[in-house]
Formats: sequence, structure tokens, C-alpha cells
Amino acid sequence: MPLQLYNTLTRQKEDFQPGDPTRVTLYVCGPTVYNYAHIGNARPAVVFDVLYRLLQRTYPCVVYARNITDIDDKINKAAIDAGVPFTEITEKFARIYRDDMAALGVLPPDLEPKVTENMPAIVDMIARLVDNGHAYEAEGHVLFHVASFAEYGRLSKRAPEDMLAGARVEVAPYKKDPGDFVLWKPSEDGAPGWDSPWGRGRPGWHIECSSMIEAHLGETIDIHGGGHDLIFPHHENEIAQSTCAHNGKLYCRTWMHNGFVNVEKEKMSKSIGNVLLVHDLLRQAPGEAIRLALLSAHYRQPLDWTASGLTQARRTLDGLYGVLRRLEDVQAEPESPAPPSFMAALQDDLNTPKAIAELSALAKAADAATALPERAALKGALLSAGWFLGLLGQDPETWFRAAVDGKKIDAQEVERLIAEREAARKTKNFVRADEIRDHLAKMGVGLEDTATGTIWRFEQPGGGTDA
Repeated sequence: MPLQLYNTLTRQKEDFQPGDPTRVTLYVCGPTVYNYAHIGNARPAVVFDVLYRLLQRTYPCVVYARNITDIDDKINKAAIDAGVPFTEITEKFARIYRDDMAALGVLPPDLEPKVTENMPAIVDMIARLVDNGHAYEAEGHVLFHVASFAEYGRLSKRAPEDMLAGARVEVAPYKKDPGDFVLWKPSEDGAPGWDSPWGRGRPGWHIECSSMIEAHLGETIDIHGGGHDLIFPHHENEIAQSTCAHNGKLYCRTWMHNGFVNVEKEKMSKSIGNVLLVHDLLRQAPGEAIRLALLSAHYRQPLDWTASGLTQARRTLDGLYGVLRRLEDVQAEPESPAPPSFMAALQDDLNTPKAIAELSALAKAADAATALPERAALKGALLSAGWFLGLLGQDPETWFRAAVDGKKIDAQEVERLIAEREAARKTKNFVRADEIRDHLAKMGVGLEDTATGTIWRFEQPGGGTDA
């Protein structure tokens, strides 16, 4: 079946048809780097990583750009509070973001444009908007005149009066209309700024993505992604300024937005104190388990993040890696394709819950198979399907022995105790054997006795199986 994606602009699923099948373009709004990423920030990175993987296996060339916003009021404040140059803040948290996303199995994008490295392109686009009458200068600011774009509101499906209610717009006396938004604003003394025809300043938020897309991907792109909260005003404003800068040319063919992440059925909020940082979660659970938990709901739906859901994700991966461990002596058939039913799930607007169910069914079939050719083919298919979801890329032993919570265990000591336990069992000293098992359990090591010997792993809280 063809790849179908839900287009926020048309509010329906559509067959994906890139403008140029030999060069598919994907842009996702990236982080503003002034602090650690929370689990809500991680969801679009993981979701669009799955899309990126799917597109890579479907088209000969995919160009994926995910920007870095490295100039912003919050960045400036963080730098002032820390008493350091703003670049020290942005470089630190950009590095941490990349490392945290890599721990979740997120592939690096092909392009990672930074706002501060694209000022000439930003100034050029603003100048064109001023020249063609869609923007104006007022008191050192340059603003986009919303009334000049008749289709404004088409993406968010909001009436003009609704757009102002609760929107992040500043009603200032220098605006022609309250909904007009800033393209360029003056920098205060001591704050970062760049020269422009309108004075020293810096860009508004919305123009940054439009200009970087034009500079790195072209005037029209195939897919633009981001969180649901970006539909308005950010993406609505992107459409307006880019369409007008390009004399009415289509800006983006398909708009995709992922749902919010709540925590234990409550909105994530600093005031509640339930903001979960990826950096902290990685000390509690493997990145792969966090990734699976993020993919457990359809990307367009809200995701309720729970501790039990993360535990279940670890147990699910225990089961999948347990199958691979039992197939350790089987050479996977090279380039075995993922099953059609699995691919159909992903091609149906990234239905990851269905794809995960198909992955589990495939693992059960591989575990039950007895003929070597079938086992080899099913193992290959399992690994191929796992790749699309960013799962099952580790050696099974690495998975089961991965430490979390800062645990550091001497593997040689564990092996010595297992050997001592085996000797005790052979002499029917079951009391000593049980003492060793209990001691290992207190160390955080779980044992599994198999026909070929005892294998061990770090035990997750609440237990778990690899069956």
C-alpha cells in the first residue's frame, strides 16, 4: 500500500506524493537550547525519526533538517543568570540534546541549521517581505501584516478573532493590526544582536524556520513536522511569510503534528512539579525503553506517560531480546524484509501501536519456529522490523546487562558467584545455591537457568521476564 500521512492542513489522510521522488525533503522544528529536553520535547524527535527511517527505505534520497534555535529571550536570561556568554549556554544544551536523543535511538538529521548561522538568509527574506508590501517597519521593529495574506488561518482553522484570544501575540501601539507578528526586533544594550537595514537586532521566532527551510531545502518542501502546540501561531505564521516571500508558491505539501505528552493524566507543568527530563529518565531506564513507551500511542493522539508504562516497555523489550538471545546461534537471513503486515501499519500514518503488535507477533513466530531456514528468515525479519521502530539494535547480552540508576556491577564477580552456585547445585547444596541467588538479586542481578547454562541480566524494578 502507498504511504498515507495525515495532513493537518486538509484534516485527512492522503497518499504521500513528494514533489521530486528523487529528493524528498523533511523539516522538523527542533529545540530551543537553554535547558534540558523534557519527555514532551523527545516525542517529536522519536516520532519523526520513525518517519525518516521509513522514507529512507522508500526513496533514494531523503534530506531531513531539524533546526537548533540558539537565540531567544530564555537563552539570554539563562546566560545572564549564569554570567556566561549566550553561546556557552547554547553549545552546552545543544550537545546534551544530541546525546539524549541519540540515547533514545534517534538518528542524527542530515542538516542541523542554527539560527545564528543563518542571519543573512533571515535578513534577506524579511527585506523581500518589506519590498513586496507584506511587512512594514515600525519603531525599530519589522512586522508581518497579517491582513495582506488572505489565507491566514487556513492551517489552524481559526477565525481572526479566535486567533488573538489566548495567543502569544503582543498588542503593541506600533502594530497596524493586533495580530501582526514580529519578523525583526531591536536588541537591548548588552544583548546579542546583528546588523540589519532596520538597525541592530535579532529575528522573531517564526521567520527563523521559514528562512532556514528556504536556504537549506528550497522554497517548497514535502513534509513539515512538529508538536501540536506549533500549529498556531508558529506554523500558521510560517505559511504566511513563506508563501508571500515566494510570490504565492506552495510552502509545504504535508503538515504533520504529534499530540501532547501528559504525565500520570496531568498536564506537564513546572507549577505542578511533574516535568520529566529525558536526562533524568535515562538514569532510570534504558533509552530504548523510553523510546518504546513514546511509540506506544499513535503519534497524533495525546500520550499519557506513566511509570507503569515505562516498566511495561522494559518488559516488552525483555521479551523481544529474550527471543533474539534464544536465536543467538542462528545466522539471520541477510536483508530479510519486514513483514507486509508490519509495513502496512507504518504506512498507515505511522500506526506504531499496530506495528509494535506486529513486531511482538513476529517474535513469537520466530521463537516457535523449529526449522533452521525458517528461524533464520524470521530472525532477519524481526531485526528489519525493529530497525524501522529504532528497536532491537543491541546485542541481547548488552541489553540484559545494561545498568541503570548508576549501578556498577563487577561482571567477573557475578560470573564467579554463578559458577559457585552451579557447583552447589551439582552437590545438591540447594541452601547455598539459594543464598547465592538471593545475594545476586540484592546486587540487582537476575538469573535464568536454561538448558545450556545460567544467563544473567540486570533486573529492572518490579521484576520482568525475557520469555
